[in-house]
This record gives sequence, structure tokens and C-alpha cells, in this order.
Amino acid sequence: MTKTGEERAGGLAGPWWWVRWRSAAFDGGLALASAAECAAEGAPFARDAGLPVWAGVAFGALAGAVLLLRRRWPVAVVLVAIAVTPAEMGFLMGIVGLYTLAACELPRRVIAALAGMSFLGTMIVTFVRVRQDVARGDLSLGDWFVPFAAVTTSLGLTAPPLLLGLYAGARRRLMESLRERADSLERELQLLAERAEERAEWARAEERTRIAREMHDVVAHRVSLMVVHAAALQAVARKDPEKAVRNAALVGDMGRQALTELREMLGVLRSGGEAGRERRERASVPAAAAAPLVAVRAAAAVATSRAAGAAAHGDGPRLEELEELVGQSAAAGMVVELSVEGEARSYGHEIEQTAYRVVQEALTNVHKHAAGAKTHVRLAHRAAEIAMQVENEPPAEPASASAARLPSGGNGLLGMRERVTALGGAFVSGPTDAGGFRVSAVIPASA
Repeated sequence: MTKTGEERAGGLAGPWWWVRWRSAAFDGGLALASAAECAAEGAPFARDAGLPVWAGVAFGALAGAVLLLRRRWPVAVVLVAIAVTPAEMGFLMGIVGLYTLAACELPRRVIAALAGMSFLGTMIVTFVRVRQDVARGDLSLGDWFVPFAAVTTSLGLTAPPLLLGLYAGARRRLMESLRERADSLERELQLLAERAEERAEWARAEERTRIAREMHDVVAHRVSLMVVHAAALQAVARKDPEKAVRNAALVGDMGRQALTELREMLGVLRSGGEAGRERRERASVPAAAAAPLVAVRAAAAVATSRAAGAAAHGDGPRLEELEELVGQSAAAGMVVELSVEGEARSYGHEIEQTAYRVVQEALTNVHKHAAGAKTHVRLAHRAAEIAMQVENEPPAEPASASAARLPSGGNGLLGMRERVTALGGAFVSGPTDAGGFRVSAVIPASA
């Protein structure tokens, strides 16, 4: 990961207003060179002005040292350079000051005004100096040379540092903008990676819940019937051998059905896991190096969600098997009636599977808590929905409800509610006025 702008700035430690020690050392070297130049040029200026030489040297050194402040106060440096221009000193300070001024974040009109003042000051001083040289006879050129020399010298000392400073400032601002954009993209990638991880974790949790619900529906119902038949087999083994044989055959059939459903479920999960591994391996190829963390986590989330979808749309129970389900409960000794209203039609696989599981779990609860009670199973095909209701009367012998000693984990009603509400339906359960229990569910046909 790259550092953000704030972390990069916080990791730098320079003296005073410098962000780096090397910048301070560089400015110190420029200030020494400027002070030496101004001090050397201050000696002849003091002689011409009738001042002590040491005063001119000290004044020049002090004026040249102002270049040390170029990063903090570039305007002051340029003004000092303009002020000492008549003394024919501070050329280095003027060039560096103009460059720094153009590169800093100041309004363009301020930069233009100070650059114009520097240009005019340099042109006037050069014009006077060249005119004096022509008057003394040091130069034998025509009068045209004086303004030409003044203009070209002024442009040479003003335009290059000004243009170079403008370019450097624009380039620095562009780099800062690109750095900020890179930092923003990195933060977005981190956020996307976190969200992808959250989605993958959510998908895994949903898949675990769905698997637990399916396992509960398959195992609880089949095993409950097996326990009921085993109890009946134990009771009639000596009195009615033929009935015992039939009960034993039913127990075997139900065990085989439970194993078949478990194998189908495990097969879907195994195929989904292999597909997830292949996608994660493809996501880890170097071609995805632009965002490896996001690619791997997104592949994991997609694999998990597709595995859940494959499991949900695999082979499973349908409404046409409802009569067989009711027949199995009747064979276990339950008095159960099935009534169907409306014209039967085909629904989505998930709708039919949910409706089947609701009836299955309701019948399982009757076996557990109200063994021997008469039960009514109603299924209604409506225009925009499918409704189901399982209602049992109070058992004739309350003690028989626990005769088979069937354990209960308390997850049956919760699982039915989760299934129905996930499809946008409504689920209601509770005791009836007659002392029985009723489970009702309505699922939209377009879910």
C-alpha cells in the first residue's frame, strides 16, 4: 500500500518551515551564494556612493541572505531583489525569487505585477548603465543598441525563471492531484475489499443457515417417523408379526429416503466448493495484480453465493409429493386428512420446496408433541398466492405425546418462518381455542 498525502507529509521533519532537511540545506547554499554575490557587488557600489567599503559589503551580504526566506515569503525576496537592482546587485536572488514566486500558490495578478516590476527595474538599470558606457566611449555601437540591450537583458533575467516557475508549479499541482486521486482510489479499493469480505461472510452465514435448515427438515421428519415406527414395531413385534414386518419395511424406506436426500445435498455442496476453489485460483493469477485483494474476496463471495443458488435450485421435494408425505404420516399411525382447494398448477421450485417443507415440519411437530392427534392438512391454490395450513386437534391421550420420547430443538417453527418470509410470504403459528395447534403460511405465487 502507498502512503496517503497526510501520512507522507506527517512522515517528513525539517527545521522551521522546511519539510525536508535537504531543502533547508539547499536554500542555505543558495543564500550563501547570493550573500557572497551581493557582498562582492556591494564594494564598488560603496566606493561609487562615497561610503565605507565594509558598509557596502555588509549591506550586500545582508540583502543577499534574504534569499533564505524564499519558500516562506517569496514576495519579500522579490521585493528586496527589485530594491537592490539600482545598486547592480542581487541578480541570483532576483532569478531564484522569480522562479519561487511563479511556482507558489499565489494569484496570477500578484505574480504578473511583481514580474513586471522586476522587468522594468532591470530594464531601467541596464538602459542607464549601457548608455553611460556608450557615453564614455567604452562601446562604439549606435544608439539603437542601448534599448536593445536593455530589453534583451531584462527579458533574459525575467522570462526564463518566470516560465520555469510556472511550469514547475503546474507540474507540482498536477502530481498532487494525481497523488490525491491515487489515495482516493486506494481508499475505495480498501472499502470495496472490506465490503466484499462482509458480503462473503454474509453469504457464508446464509449458506450455513440454509444448510442447517435443510438438514433439520430432512433429518427431523424422517428420523421422527422412523422413531415412531420403531416404537410401534417394538409394541407389536410379538402380537402381530405381519404388522411388525410392515413397520420394519417402512423404517427402512424412510431411512433410505433420508440418506438419498442427504447425499443430494452434500453433492451440491461439494460441487459448489470445487467451483469456488477454481474461481479463487483463477482470481489469484498475476493478471489480476491491479486489485488482488478485491479479486480474491469477490471471487469467494461469488462462489459462495452461486453454491447457495445451486443448492437451492437442485433436486428437492415438490408439491406433487405432498400426498406421499401425508401417507407416510398416516402409516405411522397418525389420523391425517389432506384437502386441496383450487386448480393445481406449477410454481417455482423454491416456492414448491418451501410449501412442502412447511407441511413436513408441521407434521413432524405433531408427531413430537401431539402423537395420536387428528390432523388436517389444507392446501389452497389462489390467483396470486399459495396457502397451506396444518392444524391438529388435542391428542386423545396427553401422555402419548411423549411416548416415543422424540427430542425437540425448538428450531422447527423458526426455520419455517425464515423460509416463508424469505419469499415475501406470511407465517403464523400458535395454539387453537380447542387445545390443538395450527401452522399457517401464505407464499406469493410470483416469489
